[in-house]
Amino acid sequence: MRRKTLLLVVVFLGSAVLVEAKNPEKSSRSVAVVTLAPTSAEDDASKSLSQALRQNHYRKIEVNDSLSQQILSRYIENLDGAKSYFVASEVASMQKLYGNRLDDEFLAGKSYSGFGVYNFFLKRAKEKMRFMKTMADTATFDFTTPEVLDLDRKADPWPADRRQLADLWRKELKYQWLNLKYSGESQQNIRAALSKSFTSRLNLLNRQKPDDAFQAYTAALTMSFDPHTSYFSPAEYANFQIDMSRSLEGIGAKLQTEGEFTVVHEVIPGGPAFKTGVLKKGDKIIGVGQGKIAEIVDVSGFRINDVVRLIRGKKGTTVRLKVYPASQGGRGPAKIVQLQREKIALEEQAAKKSIIQQNGEKIGVITIPSFYLDFEAQQQNSSNYTSTTRDVTRILQELNAEHVDGVVIDLRDNGGGSLEEAVSVTGLFITTGPVVQVSNAAGNKAVLRDEDRQMLYSGPLAVLVNRYSASASEIFAAAIQDYGRGVVIGERTFGKGSVQSILKLSKPFDFLGKKHDLGQLKLTVAKFYRISGGSTQHKGVSPDIAMPSMIDTSSVGEDTYSSSLPWSSVSRSFYRPTADISAEDIALLRQKQQARAATNRQYQAYLGDLQTLNRIRKHKSVVLQDSAFKSESETIKKIEKQWGQEQDSTKGVHSDIILTQSAAVVSDLAELKRVERQTVTRDVPLLK
Repeated sequence: MRRKTLLLVVVFLGSAVLVEAKNPEKSSRSVAVVTLAPTSAEDDASKSLSQALRQNHYRKIEVNDSLSQQILSRYIENLDGAKSYFVASEVASMQKLYGNRLDDEFLAGKSYSGFGVYNFFLKRAKEKMRFMKTMADTATFDFTTPEVLDLDRKADPWPADRRQLADLWRKELKYQWLNLKYSGESQQNIRAALSKSFTSRLNLLNRQKPDDAFQAYTAALTMSFDPHTSYFSPAEYANFQIDMSRSLEGIGAKLQTEGEFTVVHEVIPGGPAFKTGVLKKGDKIIGVGQGKIAEIVDVSGFRINDVVRLIRGKKGTTVRLKVYPASQGGRGPAKIVQLQREKIALEEQAAKKSIIQQNGEKIGVITIPSFYLDFEAQQQNSSNYTSTTRDVTRILQELNAEHVDGVVIDLRDNGGGSLEEAVSVTGLFITTGPVVQVSNAAGNKAVLRDEDRQMLYSGPLAVLVNRYSASASEIFAAAIQDYGRGVVIGERTFGKGSVQSILKLSKPFDFLGKKHDLGQLKLTVAKFYRISGGSTQHKGVSPDIAMPSMIDTSSVGEDTYSSSLPWSSVSRSFYRPTADISAEDIALLRQKQQARAATNRQYQAYLGDLQTLNRIRKHKSVVLQDSAFKSESETIKKIEKQWGQEQDSTKGVHSDIILTQSAAVVSDLAELKRVERQTVTRDVPLLK
């Protein structure tokens, strides 16, 4: 009888929301609780979104019941990815009520059903927060019994009933209690901290606005086309523009929302987070504190704009962040990182050089944090505008003057940037030829080429990448690999081979001649292809010599998105490989590296710790027992302390185990080429 009652509640609530959305003035008679409904501006934005996605997106999706069900499933997963708000019968009811409606509403430019789902989510979320607060205030826990909580519940079934749901909530509270305990919180403060957190979350839920529902729904809608398509409200786009200008006063990080978490989407080169190395892409921010001693505010469930406002501040001031590190698989214990806000200027993101002495040889390292270009200064014909190509050119000239024996281009964590710069930097290492192909939805293909016949550096070359190397970084690495110009080292790259464009949404002129801003749509319009024909989309660039990083590669990359565009290929572009490195050379270099790695104690220790960390990540569950939790937490902390700041510039290049191993590979390559030249010289007959 209870399950039937719940079913009726869902159906009634959904129907009531639809009535209220269409007839706001009758809402008090339709339903007893306050519900959210789309504003007139959001109705207009829905119509513009529908038209723009269908006409301009790279992927031409048939709008039918299948798409409707995909959007709904993604929407429910976004709202309740941990399956801790809804029970199975409620999900079934939403699927029955809304599953075949969303496509019709999308075509009509409406979002009524999206608001219906969100209103029901708010109802259940408030119930959970009230339950959790009461339990935090009164409950006592036994941490000697080995209970298990699944941290990754995607493959788990929805709780069958409210009793199972309450048991899940109890376990979640135990997990949060242990997290606070092993994050350094004193025992007497844990209960108060949890109670305050749930009170804050409940207050936040009570303050939800139509914009919150609209943003949540449109995120599921746009992501059903592909993961890089997204809608920005006018207020959100203002923040997006500030981030893109990269001249804000803050910590130097782009943030995005994933479920109830605020996640670091990009660490901006030159900013405080980048310089200190204490914040990484993928870290989950769960708290923000002002200054060195002020209380840290729990920001779980906060709007992204509210989190950004807490983190931004005046230059020279301090902010403390409480995070779940990505290197730990996003699980506890949390750690506190302290950053001093600075103004982030483009000049601070410049490529940098260093030199590693390897086997008596000098190996130059060029770290390129992003492919940057001061486009405005370039357009104004400024004589000293900043660009990656200019900086790398200068560095290569300096390295040539120092007679280095080889060069490593370090593109780890380089998320891309200017396509023009990726092409021109590639041109510094080849004579001339195509670098990348771009194809739009109509199949029209453009080939971007290096037209300058000058090769600034012709010596032994390696490109170092990791899973966070994306977009323009993948274009550069793929071109170097396809030309046979250098060896690619590291791990498979991210796999983002798509091109986005910003489209402004606006309502037609009204009778006063005013055009209303409805926000912006960032949508995918084309795909990148290697000159050899294969796409960098989804598969990324595979290294010639594998060296794993501490990144949790199972949760990072284009292939982890269910809606990512598939890999595909186009015809090969005409190009002439340089043949600097042959397949036989790669095989020999790989053999030498394996032999060296097997006898290098530091590298073997690194691989051992990585294996331990991956084993913990694969568990996808945690034992809610003091001894087991303490042991796992201490293991994670130890590994994080030892290897978590691989690229911390304050430690110097020699502390970076992956970089030093890569330099050794380039040293092998230099020796290999030296032997080849000597062999050719001996075999050339003398003319008499």
